[in-house]
Amino acid sequence: MYQPLSIYVGLRYLRAKRRNHFISFISLISMGGIALGVMTLITVLSVMNGFERELRERILGMISHATIEGYERRLEGWEGLLDQVREHPSVVGAAPFVEQETLVKGRSTAGAQIRGIDPALEPEVSEIDAQVRGDGFEGLEPGSWRVILGAGLAARLGVVPGDQVTIFAPEIRTTPAGVMPQVRRFEVTGVFEAGVHQYDTALAVIHYRDAQRLFRLGEQVGGIRLKFDDMMRARAIAWELGDKLDGDFRIRDWTQQHANFFRAVQTEKTVMFIILSLIVAVAAFNIISTLVMVVTDKQADIAILKTMGLGPKRIMGIFIVQGSLIGVIGTVLGIAAGVALALNVESVVASLESVLNTDFLSAEVYYISDLPSELRFGDVVRFGGLALCLSLLSTIYPAWRAARTQPVEALRHE
Repeated sequence: MYQPLSIYVGLRYLRAKRRNHFISFISLISMGGIALGVMTLITVLSVMNGFERELRERILGMISHATIEGYERRLEGWEGLLDQVREHPSVVGAAPFVEQETLVKGRSTAGAQIRGIDPALEPEVSEIDAQVRGDGFEGLEPGSWRVILGAGLAARLGVVPGDQVTIFAPEIRTTPAGVMPQVRRFEVTGVFEAGVHQYDTALAVIHYRDAQRLFRLGEQVGGIRLKFDDMMRARAIAWELGDKLDGDFRIRDWTQQHANFFRAVQTEKTVMFIILSLIVAVAAFNIISTLVMVVTDKQADIAILKTMGLGPKRIMGIFIVQGSLIGVIGTVLGIAAGVALALNVESVVASLESVLNTDFLSAEVYYISDLPSELRFGDVVRFGGLALCLSLLSTIYPAWRAARTQPVEALRHE
């Protein structure tokens, strides 16, 4: 089917000869359409991969890769458990924490999530210290009653570093004056901005010893936060730890804690892939129209080749070669352009912003003000394969029509 004669004639038909310049122009349009579709697929999905990576890293910078939690938010014997989990080769960091949702009052009142941490161990499992404006965790000492607030939460409360806030514990205590809520005044020593709305507007960080006293936990903590050497294996590592450790607790990894969010991101990527694939499909339809016009234009040539003994399969091969070459050239050009653009999209966008004197992602509005991109080899192979498959399929009908040409009918009016 793909003997040298079929290849030679198919290549010859790609070149413009006298009266078929228009057909060659349509062939170039088909190549350009496939190249544009592949380039768009690679670039857009790479940018979406980049945004997913940024969001994942920012969220994981706040929640860690996995947590070991006690039931009713109380974990006993956590010091020994901390030493045990550190023995696992995949665990690169572990730190205790206490978490409780309650009210915080500054100049106004807002709900907040209070997180008690160990300032010495917390940098092993999160990046909060790097997001704190000022001296980081240096001001958090047991008994100091100091708090670090998310930037959005501080704005809602109307406070700045140096101000006092009141944290209400959910427990109540009995006094001679009656039943009173457990409260404690804290000094605001810092503000952090992680770039994740739910934490910037609702998280307050204190020392875990102060949290134990405020929430009357004694020597208990809420759990242990973990960081692994490979966050993509978090679920498997969490299962391994669950089998090895003894005690009454539960282990949750980051894929369970934010499953709905990352599932939504994956669904969005899938839908975007389907939509953008239609560009390649339209270009493939152009290949069909191009080959149909070529078959109509070359009726006499096909008839002569048939009378010389060329069989239907080799006639089909001529037009399959022609259409496939259009697809291959368009795909290669699209991959080259898409990879180049995906690797340099940040500099390209910066240049456009400079020329147009505008910010596409203003830092005052968006947490992610740069356009991230993450090129994945698997995506390039998938998109290139899709374009090649559609190009090959689009050649079948025109080639089949050419193979059914009757020499007598084709040469009757010649």
